[in-house]
Parts: sequence; structure tokens; C-alpha cells
Amino acid sequence: MYGIAVHGGAGTLPRAELDPDLEKRYRAGLAAALEAGGAILEGGGASLDAVERAVVVLEDDPLFNAGRGAVFTFEGRHELDAAIMDGSTLEAGAVCGVRHVANPVALARAVMAHGEYVLLSGAGAEEFALGRGFSLVPNEHFRTEERWRQLEKLRRGDPRVSPLTISHVGTVGAVACDRHGRLAAATSTGGMTGKRYNRIGDSPLIGAGTYADDRSCAVSATGHGEMFIRAAVAHDVCARVRFGGRSLEQAVREVVFEELAALRAQGGLIAVDRAGRIVMEFNSEGMFRASLTAAGEPQIAIYRAP
Repeated sequence: MYGIAVHGGAGTLPRAELDPDLEKRYRAGLAAALEAGGAILEGGGASLDAVERAVVVLEDDPLFNAGRGAVFTFEGRHELDAAIMDGSTLEAGAVCGVRHVANPVALARAVMAHGEYVLLSGAGAEEFALGRGFSLVPNEHFRTEERWRQLEKLRRGDPRVSPLTISHVGTVGAVACDRHGRLAAATSTGGMTGKRYNRIGDSPLIGAGTYADDRSCAVSATGHGEMFIRAAVAHDVCARVRFGGRSLEQAVREVVFEELAALRAQGGLIAVDRAGRIVMEFNSEGMFRASLTAAGEPQIAIYRAP
């Protein structure tokens, strides 16, 4: 028994506007991450290793708003955030505002394993990275022309473009339950297109965009970060399972369709419990998502079934 789910962000890209070739590439990216994480679980490996590996694959894929392919700040640079959490120990690590680390989720794992803190930011996080043997990369490593075009449209005041319509799609995450029933979650993002003042969203905040607890479930979220922070979305789902007696599906649906809806927040999340049950839910136009269990074939989807 095991289960793993990954997401590549939730957003408002209409089904009719998604080019078929681009859709194939997105699906291939999700499949690659799912396969990488699933292989670890199939071999009896730990959920923590599986979510880290799956997210690294997505960070390396320029289609997604994490790692290479991250969106630009208003000033034209990249500032990356990531978090990872072990549900069996409640240990967690996170980084935010890093500019020169190719795989922020790997750095978050190092913070969890080797540091005395949970969350490191900016230059301090990169100083820690150097001390742990990470090689830094130029900020240009994360650039893609599509992300630059998005920033230019935003700067011009294009009415069809806003940070909330182009940023959610691409934030990545993974949740997993291994053969021992251990849970883990990880999330990574470039944040919001055109963000200013070193803005930080929900992804690296434990309890907001990322949370895992073997007594309940593991969650990775994607959406309007400010609202997900206010609702403590990831922890809320876990608390409803642990203390409220909800099933995983009930807890996820209540948070996505009641709590987030009350805040007029769009987005979604993926979650898994110790039985390997997976729920992937969203209140936006779509969510790039995929899942795999020991008993079934990979499931990959973007929009709801017609």
C-alpha cells in the first residue's frame, strides 16, 4: 500500500485556451514527477524522499512556476520559496526569497535535516546552502521567455493579465504515503508574477500551503497565497481529519468549497492519508494534478471531467 499525488498549480486558464501540444507537455511533466516519486515508494522507500524527488522533477521543468520556469518579480528577478514536512516526526524545513538555488525543495530538506530553524530567507538561506555544499546558480538560470512575456504584459497594464490569473498555474507540490504509513508533503513556487517588497505566499509557510501529520493527512496547496495564509488551509484540513472526525474527502471539500469560497479565494490542494487515500480538489477553472497508488494506474488531469 502506498499513494502519491502531485500538482502543478491551480488557476483560471480556460479549457479552450490550452493549446493541445502544450497540454501534452504539461501532462508529460506531471507524469515524470509521478513516476519519479512513485518509483521510490514502489521500492519501499520513504514518503519524504518521494515528495522531494517528485518536486525536484517539477522544479527542473520550465513549464512550471517553480525552480527553472519561475515567474518574475516586478523588478525582473526570481525569488523562490519551498517547504517540506515529515508527518511521522512533524519536522519541517522551508526557505523563501532565495535567488540562486536550483532546487529550493532540496534546500528546504537540508534546513529540516541539518539546521536548528524551520524557515530561512534570502541571503541567509543561501549562506546556509553554501555551508551544506550546495552550488549556487545565476538568477538567469530560472528565466524563460514565456515568464518574461507575462511580466511585460503585466507592466503594460494588459487588462487580460493579472498576478492572480497567471501565477497559480505552475506552483508545484507533492504528498505521499509510503508502505509504512508515513506521510510527507512538499511545495515549491516562484510566487506571484510582478510581486514586490519580497512578498512571501503560502507555499513555504508550514500550516498554510504545506503540512503533514501521520495522525491525519498530508497536504500541499496552490492558489491565492494571501487567502491560504489567512485560512491556514493545509493545517485546517489536517485538523478536521484529526479532531473533527471528518473523512479526508469531507475535510478537503469543506475547506476548498466553504472556507476558501467565503474568502473568495481560488485554488486547490492535494491530500493523502495513512490508508493511501488521495483527494485532489479545486474551486478554480482547473488544477494540474496526478496521482498513483500501488493498486492502480496513474491518473493525470487538468480540468474536471465533462
